[in-house]
Amino acid sequence: MIYPIVIYGDEVLRKPCEPVAADFPDLKKLVDDMFLTLGEAGGVGLAAPQIGKSLRLFIVDCTPWAEDDPSCADFKHAFVNAEIYAYSEQTKTYNEGCLSFPGLYADVPRSLSIRVRYLDEELKPHDEEFTGYKAWVIQHEYDHIEGRVFVDRVAPLRRNLLKGKLLNLAKGKYRCSYKTR
Repeated sequence: MIYPIVIYGDEVLRKPCEPVAADFPDLKKLVDDMFLTLGEAGGVGLAAPQIGKSLRLFIVDCTPWAEDDPSCADFKHAFVNAEIYAYSEQTKTYNEGCLSFPGLYADVPRSLSIRVRYLDEELKPHDEEFTGYKAWVIQHEYDHIEGRVFVDRVAPLRRNLLKGKLLNLAKGKYRCSYKTR
């Protein structure tokens, strides 16, 4: 099933999410459906709140960036109940977009490496370090499950300049090629 993407203005994007229970029904199907939705929308990451589910779950597919970073070639992961517990002091600013903010992009500073504890879709525990593109996307999606969005990390002056575009998104004035709600 391909889910519609929740657009900025919906309160689900601003709520810290609930943990995924060990007995959550059809978790694997939800993860598969999220990957289908992500592929349809043409993104590299998708968090459960972006499909209207307030769950600590996100997926990442960095394979489109394999040409720039060969370590991304097979990087498709689900992150259940993730916790980023270490951030490098070294940062890099990336020009980010988000499926929940069609047509909006902004420069966002992110740590170059992170350490994450999470469960996969089989609920097996992992504790890993991620760097580069992978760390960037994971931080973006992790923000979603914490009730934050990428524009929260934009410099105040730049965020002020984006107010009109944000208001238009919240009013439903946008265009995109994927299903939204």
